[in-house]
Amino acid sequence: MATEIRVPTLGESVTEATIGRWFKKPGEAVAADEPIVELETDKVTLEVPAPAAGVLGAIEANDGETVGVGALLGSIEAGDGAAPAPKAEAKVGKEDAKAAPIKDDANETRPREAPKDAPTEAAKPNGGAAADSGPAVRRLAAESGVDPAGVSGSGKDGRVTKGDMLAAIETGAKPAAPQAPVQARVPSAPDDAAREERVKMTKLRQTIARRLKDAQNTAAMLTTFNEVDMTEVMALRAKYKDVFEKKHGVKLGFMGFFVKAVIQALKDIPAVNAEIDGQELVYKNYYHIGIAVGTDKGLVVPVVRDADEKGLAGVEKTIADFGKRARDGKLGIEEMQGGTFTITNGGIYGSLMSTPILNAPQSGILGMHKIQERPMVVGGKIEIRPMMYLALSYDHRVVDGKEAVTFLVRVKESLEDPSRLVMDL
Repeated sequence: MATEIRVPTLGESVTEATIGRWFKKPGEAVAADEPIVELETDKVTLEVPAPAAGVLGAIEANDGETVGVGALLGSIEAGDGAAPAPKAEAKVGKEDAKAAPIKDDANETRPREAPKDAPTEAAKPNGGAAADSGPAVRRLAAESGVDPAGVSGSGKDGRVTKGDMLAAIETGAKPAAPQAPVQARVPSAPDDAAREERVKMTKLRQTIARRLKDAQNTAAMLTTFNEVDMTEVMALRAKYKDVFEKKHGVKLGFMGFFVKAVIQALKDIPAVNAEIDGQELVYKNYYHIGIAVGTDKGLVVPVVRDADEKGLAGVEKTIADFGKRARDGKLGIEEMQGGTFTITNGGIYGSLMSTPILNAPQSGILGMHKIQERPMVVGGKIEIRPMMYLALSYDHRVVDGKEAVTFLVRVKESLEDPSRLVMDL
């Protein structure tokens, strides 16, 4: 008896995924719990394990196709892989009837579209389907005033997706006058075109692009700067790094100090740890700190939950684990949700200064940068000190300029005198 392979629950507000690649071909043997297909969502790439041992049967969703939660991907047949499983094209019945050519009134033959999981007819403004939409849709509805019931749903069973809402909001914001059509990219010269390569954007990259642009369009974003003398932190790290690693099994980096300094500052300036929800401000009395991690597939932001309750070693262990699993594509969706504030470190790539973009719906993000020795006046004398520029981008709708500057000063004070972190000052 065949065992179905279906799209698992993908996490809060995630309703669809794109088939990245199949690790097996029809007819090949698979072991139970062996990764069999890779799915790309708008948050993370994940592997779907085989629900049983046997051979891979017909594949119902091919590479590049978009599928909803619960959609049938394929099946596991009994056997040892000696004989190839039947291909999807060999199936007969209702599906073949859908794929067969049809004739219109002019007696001209035209092919039917291939069947898909979702209805092929044009999406229509929905009624009841809007009520079954996810929290992301409801949040956008509250913020924008756009009623999901009047939005054309492209999701499964006509459900309105976050993308549908964003498109409706953007359309509604345009003037009623006719707009000029969007200009297509000007074709390259033939000699140049032959040397170009076109690669379809992954689901993750598309989402990164959309979310960053949404943040710019939605928030009243502003960036304030300061600089921090890293002398004391570097001295503390140099003194204890060996014994720290020996005791805790993890290297002592700078990120742990920054996380702790940020938490102290968030406690003093709670607006930076807040977010807008409709007409209300939500102040978070907990500290889930997102740490931006660069991977080959794009930027991901795993979250150190309740970072205030972890010691320096606990924070460093969590960050090290996140970094390794992010590069291996092993992070879970739930590990990248619920952050209240984000830290990003462009310094590891050599960046001296930048203006980071908010990780919506958060109201603040701290940018770390390269440590560079510079001449500084200390006690009336010029000394060479290891300096780092800090950048805080914030949503001016939530955070006032005074609060933003004070927050950054608090971070600077904690790093220049790390004993303040121990003393909870």
